[in-house]
Amino acid sequence: MAPDAWRDAEFMRAALAQAVAARAAGEVPVGAVLVRDERIVAHGANAPIASNDPTAHAEIAALRAGGRALGSYRLADTTLYVTLEPCVMCAAAIVHARVRRLVFGAWDPRAGGAGSLANVFNLPGLNHRVDVFGGVLMEECARLLDEFFAARRG
Repeated sequence: MAPDAWRDAEFMRAALAQAVAARAAGEVPVGAVLVRDERIVAHGANAPIASNDPTAHAEIAALRAGGRALGSYRLADTTLYVTLEPCVMCAAAIVHARVRRLVFGAWDPRAGGAGSLANVFNLPGLNHRVDVFGGVLMEECARLLDEFFAARRG
């Protein structure tokens, strides 16, 4: 495995731990970690149900925590790892935060904003470009979601 692929898998495992925490709280199991200089500077887990906040997605939580940790709303030179392809709202927030790189696990054909439903990252006129990589630990990320929804359907 290439060094970048190994590193991406390790950070995605940290995002998966956040997704497991979200599941334990009764939330859809999506997790995220924000990395700068090879270390996690922030993390987030889905929490819209508990917080009564439709914007409380894992990515938004990680971006907010990253802004606080780094002392800036511009998260230059960071990589965001998330277990599910970001929705359009989260994709736009990632662009506005100036995240350098996005790595996600499972694709989201219903709401994905990185190519499945729409591709926010390729919209013309944006003044920032994000390098996007999907499918890292895709099976593990998808399995966590599949098991969660299968249990809810009973």
